[in-house]
Amino acid sequence: MQDRARATRRALLESAAHLFVERGYVGTSINDISDHSGKTSGAIYFHYSSKEKLALAVIREQFATWPQLVAAYTAPGVPPLEKLIALSFGVGRSLSEDVVARAGARLWAERHGIEAPVPTPFGAWVLAATRLLAQARARGELAADVEPSAAAVTLVCAFYGHCALADEVPGRWGERLDRWWQLVLRSLQPDPDPGPLIDRAKTRIPKQPVGPSKRYPG
Repeated sequence: MQDRARATRRALLESAAHLFVERGYVGTSINDISDHSGKTSGAIYFHYSSKEKLALAVIREQFATWPQLVAAYTAPGVPPLEKLIALSFGVGRSLSEDVVARAGARLWAERHGIEAPVPTPFGAWVLAATRLLAQARARGELAADVEPSAAAVTLVCAFYGHCALADEVPGRWGERLDRWWQLVLRSLQPDPDPGPLIDRAKTRIPKQPVGPSKRYPG
């Protein structure tokens, strides 16, 4: 794809993402995206053919950052629970500050209103969490009654719900996630000592959201 066409597609994607965050899928029209991006409706249809295709592109762009986030926490010698916590903060930052990630999350929540199959990242999230919890158990760092695969499903569901409600409760996202882990680790660790583990994990969080998207200004 030529650079100009690639830049146009990116501009349309980010304009659509801003509007999907602010208005949702149903509340956003092709004309709205045209006005916001400064591109014609014809340009939008040329690159994406429909609002559904554009929405799916936003969702896929969000989920495309997932392997990059995982890769950031694969360093050898780092305790697996520390990796899991750091990964959650990386995902949390992306869902809080990256406009495409925020839009993808909202579109996924509104997936039943989109007339196309909507992909989901949760299978990959559960597999990654299961692997890290299993490693923690092998190292004696997981409570004896915690089964990794079942715990991973619970953690992913609870974490995503926590992020989805972030705009509806007071406080900064990082502080809320810190408190969430303070509670969770008391169930996961055999001898709970969550504070130092969380502090070490937070030193591994990237300074900026992973991926090329702009940060959301709201």
